[in-house]
Amino acid sequence: MIQGKVIAITRSKDDSEEFTQLISDAKAKAISLPTIELVSKGNDMVDEFLDAIKIDDPDYSVFMSSKAVKLLFDTAKKISKYEKLQLAVANTTVIAVGPKTKSALELEGIRVSHVPDRFSSVGVGEVFTTLNAEGKKAIIPRSGASTPFLAQLLEKIGLKVKEVYLYDVKSSSALSYWVEFKELFSQNKVDGIIFTSASSVRAFFDIMLSDYDEKTLKQHLGKTTIIAIGPFTADELKKFEVKPITADVHTVYGAVESIKNCFC
Repeated sequence: MIQGKVIAITRSKDDSEEFTQLISDAKAKAISLPTIELVSKGNDMVDEFLDAIKIDDPDYSVFMSSKAVKLLFDTAKKISKYEKLQLAVANTTVIAVGPKTKSALELEGIRVSHVPDRFSSVGVGEVFTTLNAEGKKAIIPRSGASTPFLAQLLEKIGLKVKEVYLYDVKSSSALSYWVEFKELFSQNKVDGIIFTSASSVRAFFDIMLSDYDEKTLKQHLGKTTIIAIGPFTADELKKFEVKPITADVHTVYGAVESIKNCFC
């Protein structure tokens, strides 16, 4: 039973409302850990994106996170290029990696044509295999910390891919939110941790290794149920010699269901 367990997620409080609700409904305790902060590339990223669309004339725009959507459109508003950005994106066939990203795009007045069944890079690739997209062009606005997997996958399918980097990520400086977690973790009272991205894995270790030596940290993690939201997150955890359980469905809901099953 998950009831009474302490479960953490590597997201800020604002970004983990669904997780908190699901864990609270299960009568367990939820802890939100802000692991990463976005470092925007600045106003120039809008011009870079618009220039890329003008020069490459892509058939598809692929958005891989709601954060990328918000950052791009909010920056366009600040520099009075919002309508120009809307039009540029609307003139492509838009693909969103998942429902949250789709909602973020729709809030900006963008129609989303496709959302994969699997909310991941692999799922996006599966969408393209149904579109007869060989020889077409795609633009992907994303993080500088992203892996090249998606671009390589789409190129194998036969697309020409342009990636535009909107932001980098760094470890969160909001360490006051970690005090309760670290205290419980030191006492082996954290029952489970859900890791939501490869970046959050790297930031988690960066933050925790300021207070723990590597051996002690891994010993405590070995007594904790570790869930990776998807395969790339799982691969990153394995680099730190942590053996996670990978959620069958690569969403917060899927990760929570996976951790609930561990305590049945």
